Amino acid sequence: MARYSPSVQNLISKLGSLPGIGGKSAQRLAFHILSMSDEEVKDLANSITEAHRLTVRCSSCQNFTDSDPCPICSDPKRDRSVVCVVETPRDVATFERMREYNGLYHVLHGVYSPVSGKSMNDITLSELIARLQKDQEIKEVIVATNQTAEGQATALYISRLLGPSGIKVTRLASGLPMGSDIEYIDDLTLANALKGRTEI
Repeated sequence: MARYSPSVQNLISKLGSLPGIGGKSAQRLAFHILSMSDEEVKDLANSITEAHRLTVRCSSCQNFTDSDPCPICSDPKRDRSVVCVVETPRDVATFERMREYNGLYHVLHGVYSPVSGKSMNDITLSELIARLQKDQEIKEVIVATNQTAEGQATALYISRLLGPSGIKVTRLASGLPMGSDIEYIDDLTLANALKGRTEI
């Protein structure tokens, strides 16, 4: 990597620490920011600060929101008997874009991953259990974690945990490729997987 001034190198380093941003992408973003006007940079910094300050987790589904409960949880038209459990807020956006699902969500904010040092206590599993115990309307939980080893292990754990409750636990159909992330699945494949979900 070329040698830059300490301030530029620090900016590249901070951008490179973001998920999905490699060294070259971080450099491109840094130099784009440096070419922006003072007003544009101020607007960008303010939007980051404001989003971080105003965004909270919905007390019901744990999704990021500006209001609690979030618009999805407070929508009376949603099917309150079904909860779709996903790994990240991005997955909620993916399902909503598809317009095939009308139930509620629960965001885990991660999965069980011993390799990464993430235990079941590090995700919002206890909040999900408390929600299911409180809300007797919920009859089905769709576990829509990614088709990775960690996602599968988390889905199996949730299934076993909810087994005695009598709540139906389903998994998205296996049309989703192994190792894939929900965020990157095309709408048709995801819609078919949702419709063909199986009980676990």
